[in-house]
Amino acid sequence: MLEPATLLIAFVVLLALSFDFINGFHDTANSIATSISTKAMPPRVAIVLSAAMNLVGAMTFTGVAKTIGGKIADPLKLDNGLYVVAAALTAAIAWNLITWYYGIPSSSSHALIGSLTGAVITSAGLGAVNFKGFLTIIEALILSPVVAFTAGFIFMTLINIAFMNAHPSRLNRGFRFLQIFTAAWQSFSHGTNDAQKSMGIITFALVAGGFQHSLEVPFWVKALCAFAMALGTSMGGWKIIKTVGSRIIKLEPASGFSSDFSSALVIIMATLLKLPVSTTHVISSSIMGVGSAKRVSAVRWDTAEKMVVAWMVTLPVTAIFAGITFFITSLFL
Repeated sequence: MLEPATLLIAFVVLLALSFDFINGFHDTANSIATSISTKAMPPRVAIVLSAAMNLVGAMTFTGVAKTIGGKIADPLKLDNGLYVVAAALTAAIAWNLITWYYGIPSSSSHALIGSLTGAVITSAGLGAVNFKGFLTIIEALILSPVVAFTAGFIFMTLINIAFMNAHPSRLNRGFRFLQIFTAAWQSFSHGTNDAQKSMGIITFALVAGGFQHSLEVPFWVKALCAFAMALGTSMGGWKIIKTVGSRIIKLEPASGFSSDFSSALVIIMATLLKLPVSTTHVISSSIMGVGSAKRVSAVRWDTAEKMVVAWMVTLPVTAIFAGITFFITSLFL
């Protein structure tokens, strides 16, 4: 007969892998939307490539996982840490499914961080939150879209100048080919950052439940999270691909290449700094920057506005939902 704590940690791991799987078809859709929109690759080829590169990226780094696992709260100081994680993951999964259903490219990162913070506060009070670490994460989440927008704008401007007199069909053919490589890099960078979040939350749970004493990510956690995200990626996220690939700006091969290159650069830099960022925010902001380099009216700002609203409400809504979920659970503890 398995111990209750063992059953609970198994349930938490299953929830975390479910979150990672949903993240795969929810957020990874962003990383291949541009290459599909510009017909650089057939959808099935793009999805297979993205799944493979996400897997490689997820197995390469663990710095972001340690940030998620230790900078929001200390798992050793939570009396009901496993229930906190279970409530956080339940709220984050629910929000991801709601936004996926409506085709809104919201942030899985915001959902997870907001949920974990809300569950921690409900469980142990405001004092249990490491606000210094929490604010560092929030700063990265806020700053990264600004950097991505700027990078997209600058990079697209440079391409416009460099290829001002190029033949359009030859230019499109060349950039479609290059998009294969930027889509692969985009997916790799996504794996290095987004898959780390589930690794971090599982490690947080392992420490909180007394199954280990450090925030080192076990190999089995890395492997399971990497494969869960790759499997989710292989399922595709067509509603979000449609939103990102066609409803922000009308993408051409050069603009698709520019947005992929600049957003992948921002994400990989964040990973090297061990900072979790929203790949959704970064990619969408980069596309807006690229569109603005062409002309401001080229960006469909009504779609952008809906996305920004979704980004703004994700943290508080998931925090409240996770808090309510934990409170209901605590009645039976």
